[in-house]
Amino acid sequence: MIPFSLTILGCSSATPSIERGQTAQLLNIHEQLFLIDCGEGTQLQLKRFEIKIQHINHIFISHLHGDHYFGLIGLISTLHLHGRKNELHIYANAELENIINIQLKASNTTLLYPLIFHTLQYDKPVMLLENEELTVQTILLKHTVPTCGFLFREKERERNINKEIIQKIKIPFSEFEKIKKGADYIASDGTIYENQILTHTPPAPRSFAYCTDTAYFEPIIEQIKKVDLLYFETTFMQERASDAKDKMHATTVDAATIALKAQVKKLLIGHYSARYKDLSPLLEECKQVFENTFLTEDGQRFEV
Repeated sequence: MIPFSLTILGCSSATPSIERGQTAQLLNIHEQLFLIDCGEGTQLQLKRFEIKIQHINHIFISHLHGDHYFGLIGLISTLHLHGRKNELHIYANAELENIINIQLKASNTTLLYPLIFHTLQYDKPVMLLENEELTVQTILLKHTVPTCGFLFREKERERNINKEIIQKIKIPFSEFEKIKKGADYIASDGTIYENQILTHTPPAPRSFAYCTDTAYFEPIIEQIKKVDLLYFETTFMQERASDAKDKMHATTVDAATIALKAQVKKLLIGHYSARYKDLSPLLEECKQVFENTFLTEDGQRFEV
């Protein structure tokens, strides 16, 4: 099966622990690797979970709180030391380019590879990336600093050739590409063979929405409606709803309510406050609202 999987590299909030690294996730879509946030220690986690860092070409940074980007300069430097030549694209707040350039200048480092920054916008969702396999769009979140989530959508794949029927009818190979794109086939005697008998329907396109560091914010619901996998932060349990509101973070009930209203298939929670040693109460509280909820832990992989 063509891969679409998410690996959790860090699930803690501002303070890391031995068990939980700071926020970072690695998304594999069709063997294209996308790093989402890059908290302190991310490159060690990538090594720990045997992910080939040179295969990462796109890094998405949600916002400029340190637990989401303090690991970036280390990763950039390691890629340089390993002789990287390929472009590395970073999607982030415009200030991050200045921050990275200052760090590179202070160490008298001239990278061996092009580092290309793409500036996030905060007035409306925008398309950040599109290729033959997927699209990546921003999700506007509500936090103490400008913050974006990211929506990854697989494009609809071509229809699959029904080899048995194709061989029986003796359709020439030159027609295959048109048939895979949905065309019927007209034989030399004028017989029309409809596409639905010549092909199999491909699997439905898959989707993943990443929403970290945000208060409860209903405007995102329509954009993430019916995604296959939603990651939504749960820094606090509901008993600390006032703290969540003050810090513009989400509670367990907030995350589960968004998932329920958006009719997503599966909810992942994370960005846990260091006060929670046992995470099972957070999961239980979410499940009371949205049953198909799962905890994230460092090293876990979720197939979409």
